[in-house]
Amino acid sequence: MGYRLEIEAFNAILGDLRRNFRVYAPVKMKGKGAFAGTDLVAYGEINKFEEIVFNQRSAYSAKEIVFKPVETMFYFTENEYQQPAVQSQNILIFARPCDINAYKRLDEIFINNGPFKDSSYQQQREKVKFILMECGEGFDSCFCVATGTNVTDDYALLVRPTAGFVQCQVKDPELKPYFNGLNENIEITPRFIEKNQYTPRLPQNINNDVFNSPLWQEYTSRCTGCGRCNFVCPTCSCFTMQDIFYRDNENCGERRRVWASCMVDGFSEMAGGHAFRNNQGERMRFKVMHKFYDFHKRFGYHMCVGCGRCDHICPEYISITKCIEKLD
Repeated sequence: MGYRLEIEAFNAILGDLRRNFRVYAPVKMKGKGAFAGTDLVAYGEINKFEEIVFNQRSAYSAKEIVFKPVETMFYFTENEYQQPAVQSQNILIFARPCDINAYKRLDEIFINNGPFKDSSYQQQREKVKFILMECGEGFDSCFCVATGTNVTDDYALLVRPTAGFVQCQVKDPELKPYFNGLNENIEITPRFIEKNQYTPRLPQNINNDVFNSPLWQEYTSRCTGCGRCNFVCPTCSCFTMQDIFYRDNENCGERRRVWASCMVDGFSEMAGGHAFRNNQGERMRFKVMHKFYDFHKRFGYHMCVGCGRCDHICPEYISITKCIEKLD
């Protein structure tokens, strides 16, 4: 059972939720698009239901709420260091199934990948609950059905907009009190997309010949190494560290974790001037093999969730789906 509420009634509940949660959703940012006069759909904190963008894919994923593009790990002086205060509020994220499943992949990397856990990520991740946004027909470059990320049961609340009303299913008992006094008057269960506009053939039998295939050289000539595909990807987790020294006291500063990209020149540089993957073809091979071979070999499922953001944002129109279909 579930609830059918007027938008004003749901906004009242949202106001109550915001006393205990930071609430994030895809929102339209005026004038922030890649081209002059265009808008950007990305994640931001919301106050009202009307701010949420349901009919467009967000350019960037929900991962940046927990795994931030730039994050201060600690402050330091000559004699000591101190970690920044941790936000005490819990987090609610409006997200589609692919982005919810992407967090499962990030959990494998930051929390479940050996004896050491990333405490910064884990502290924030433990505060997160998801509000499920359904996909109808998906978007032109999505292939979530092929990767099995079109469905999820990891959500606290299902929200479905319908002609001036909001239909809700409350799955998490912690959120149930926010709906006290309301009658459960509808039957509602999640609707998951069953067929994408395009379904790629995922690689099944990758062997050593693939690593030496001439197909990678195509990307040496095409890819510009801008790294956009990594930065919009909901499962890319690479980062670098930067020490920032303050001008007024060069012995004090902060250490920051900053998103990095395996497709950008210099990512694989090592001490002594050594470097791996010196051209874009080798970098493309590394990225694709990580998404569809290495991660799958370790955890039993593909790292890629088929959101299609990388295809959509590439300035050279490089398609990961066309690439992986050549691997079998």
